[in-house]
Amino acid sequence: MSRALGLVLGFAADRLFGDPRRYHPVAGFGRAAARVEKQLYGDSRRRGTGYTAVLVGGTAVLGLAVERVTRNHPILHTAATAAATWTVLGARSLEREAETMAGLLEEKDIPGARDRLSHLCARDATDLEADELARATVESIAENTSDACVAPLLWGGVLGIPGLLGYRAVNTLDAMVGYKSPKYLNFGWASARLDDVLNLVPARVCAALTGLAAGRVDDTVRVWRRDAAKHPSPNAGPVEAAFAGALGLTLGGTNSYGSYAEDRGTLGDGPAPAVADVRRTADLARRVGIAAVGVAAVLGTVLGKGKRWI
Repeated sequence: MSRALGLVLGFAADRLFGDPRRYHPVAGFGRAAARVEKQLYGDSRRRGTGYTAVLVGGTAVLGLAVERVTRNHPILHTAATAAATWTVLGARSLEREAETMAGLLEEKDIPGARDRLSHLCARDATDLEADELARATVESIAENTSDACVAPLLWGGVLGIPGLLGYRAVNTLDAMVGYKSPKYLNFGWASARLDDVLNLVPARVCAALTGLAAGRVDDTVRVWRRDAAKHPSPNAGPVEAAFAGALGLTLGGTNSYGSYAEDRGTLGDGPAPAVADVRRTADLARRVGIAAVGVAAVLGTVLGKGKRWI
């Protein structure tokens, strides 16, 4: 039970405290990754694959060492799992960003909302007005609910501490170099593809939990099955389509990322997101997270019994 209990305690810590304001381990990993990038960068997939292997492999080995050292000490193992879970989750911080964006938009502070959007995604917000800023926020909350909450919890349930830390390493690298810009199209390829692979199952679990949490399973599944493939991402598509169906909104469109634009397709049947939908989306994301930690705890209970193989 130590793995399951650690996941629940770590989730509770994230809900209570959010991300550490100073000395955040994920931020430290990001700084280390930036230094390694300076040493290894080259416009090739081979160099990018080496970069990903060094950073993800090193992080997973660290997690494996902690798992092995604590596995025969239930209290230590619970504490280590809880600490790792709190470290990698970003659900409460995501909710706080959504609340901040909602407040700025409600106050009609468009310049402030444009500046703040960079805390959620990499879109060029220069010319976005209130409704487009609301759409960007809703879509970012949906995608990050999977990436920053559901996926790490599920990987923690399946593999324990190595799953938690390894997944967060991959997802962080994808956020840093997994772009289709000229600089990272080749170098970031391995990070982006590995992130796609690790999110294949969690994204679909997140989509299913979204329908359950909203109490609109039929609408969620219908939009998910019909529209997810329109999205260029194999994993963001199901999640954003599920949120569109659950919220009764239409998401998607063409997004600018400065050096390039991307057509995200049209997902859903209802109206486009408005300012009021930002808080609705954050509330739904919170309920999805609670459901996800329940699933992860079950996985941890069942699979944690076999953790001696680690």
